[in-house]
Amino acid sequence: MSDTEKLEQLMAIHTERLFRIAYYYTKDLQIAEDIVQDVFIKFYHQKLYKERGEMKAYLARMTINRCKDYLKSWAYRKITFQDKFFTKQKTVLQDTLILQDEQDLLDEAILHLPIKPRETIVYYYLEEMTIKEIAELLEIPEGTVKSRLRKGKELLKVDLQHIEWEVLFHG
Repeated sequence: MSDTEKLEQLMAIHTERLFRIAYYYTKDLQIAEDIVQDVFIKFYHQKLYKERGEMKAYLARMTINRCKDYLKSWAYRKITFQDKFFTKQKTVLQDTLILQDEQDLLDEAILHLPIKPRETIVYYYLEEMTIKEIAELLEIPEGTVKSRLRKGKELLKVDLQHIEWEVLFHG
């Protein structure tokens, strides 16, 4: 199997999950797509990867690092500053979309969480990773993962207190 075929196979397996990770960090579909593309390009060109661990975790780590680099970048700060001027229009549109689907309510609430509790919530509930796996992925103690999960759940509970939870998870 050629390198290109291997890359295509990796992309078929991992793109959706990596995109979801990148989106929950960046809150921007286009940026998330760009980050996932960058991750695969970097992986393809590095030639240094030795099969020492699970590919899923390795690519997730690359994606997380790329997202964190983006969030520190001038481009992100500039976009964030510009968004403050367009927040009213954006909020009205988001409110309309949220009313269409209950899942959107949860996604929106997750996106409003601070980055540290958000990433643990995403990995634990959406990626179905264990606390130990999250601790290894983020390179933090398991106790820290637990406290971030607890904080994230508390913040979500406050943000979503007006929603009937039984209805939210049907379907």
